[in-house]
Amino acid sequence: MRLLSLFVLGALIALPQSWQAGAAKVDITPDGPVWMAGYAARTKASTGVVSPIHAKALAIDDGKKGRVVFVTADIIGFPRSVAEEIAIASLKRYGLERSQLVLNASHTHSAPVIWPNLATMYFFDTTEKARVEAYTRKFVGQVIDVIGAAIANLKPAELELDMGSASFAMNRRLPTPEGIKNSPNTAGVTDHAVPTIEVRGKDKKIVALLFGYSCHNTTLTGEFYDISADYAGYAQSELEARFPGAVAMFAMACGGDQNPFPRSSLANAKAHGHELAEAVIRTTEKTGQLLKGRIRSGFQMIELPFQPFGSNDFEAELKSTNKFAVRRAEAMLKMMSESRLSHTLAYPIQAIRLGQATVVTLGGEVVVDYCLRLKKQTANPSLIVLGYSNDVMCYIPTKKQVAEGGYESKDSFLYYGQPAPLSGDSEDIIVDKVMNLLKKVK
Repeated sequence: MRLLSLFVLGALIALPQSWQAGAAKVDITPDGPVWMAGYAARTKASTGVVSPIHAKALAIDDGKKGRVVFVTADIIGFPRSVAEEIAIASLKRYGLERSQLVLNASHTHSAPVIWPNLATMYFFDTTEKARVEAYTRKFVGQVIDVIGAAIANLKPAELELDMGSASFAMNRRLPTPEGIKNSPNTAGVTDHAVPTIEVRGKDKKIVALLFGYSCHNTTLTGEFYDISADYAGYAQSELEARFPGAVAMFAMACGGDQNPFPRSSLANAKAHGHELAEAVIRTTEKTGQLLKGRIRSGFQMIELPFQPFGSNDFEAELKSTNKFAVRRAEAMLKMMSESRLSHTLAYPIQAIRLGQATVVTLGGEVVVDYCLRLKKQTANPSLIVLGYSNDVMCYIPTKKQVAEGGYESKDSFLYYGQPAPLSGDSEDIIVDKVMNLLKKVK
């Protein structure tokens, strides 16, 4: 295991805050060819590595029993089974409660499959499946270890919150007479905010950066077969070069219906990464909001309703010429015969108070409207809303998008192996539950 640790330096007497922080990172680049996640059109395993991929952890402690650990990883998503295994181990080894652990995926489509995420999408043979499962087992162990390394590295530190901006995210839901198409929509809603938490140690030196952005990590499209962290990886690498010894961590925000533009070239990925890194660098050059006080956290599993479905739907789907539909139908009918198929989706939400800063995490591929709505409803423009956290089980569309149709609100549920799209009621359920959870962590 190639584990690199960063000690957050500084003496308590030199820092006015009682907070501590520690960061660590681990290289999770596969040792050889492995099936890559995210694009159904791929027909073979990876052929090389264009840039390494990592899992990273940032532990923050307020000195009064308040603690949180943020984990970011250059993967498509943490499936629920993997997230639960990591959380259980973190509780046993490090005493971390579930609310104190954030597992956020960058959603790069150029990293290995994390089994069983998007299992309906892949038609690889038993050898390839064994490689994917072996990679997943190794990855779980690496993440558990990097969490421990970050906690072991806790040292006195100052944390600042600031907000930057990057412009390459573009809405991809284009209204046409034939319905919603997955295509650049220059008039569509976006959120170009780059929330950044700066961790400074002795002599105000930056030793860790946690930053987010709402945009799919898909500059590199399905014809690319080299392992890469995409634009987020280039941003992190540039920041770590700019601040030697620092750990830079990208957290995916609400990018479910946002694509990088332009895309489909390595040059585009590097350009977007540079723009994002520059946005973070600009925040470090001004005084942000110093975080102090208490750290509080809350975590809840809620239930979201699917649209109505029945065995007749899947029996009809068995006759489809779409191989993904047939596979989904077979799986759903089997689950129904075993009384294991639910009409609701188990869904994780989380709220964290970092002194004056507030972080909300949501599971799944959350579309940008959730970030915008929660900022407005909380009257907090600096609210950090992270999607792709703690489980990535399907897209999370709005009520309006459910009515409109399109990939995010309908077609994608096939590849995620869900029995049906989510009901439009899900949006209000999520927002109401998040608002209640925020009250509990005040």
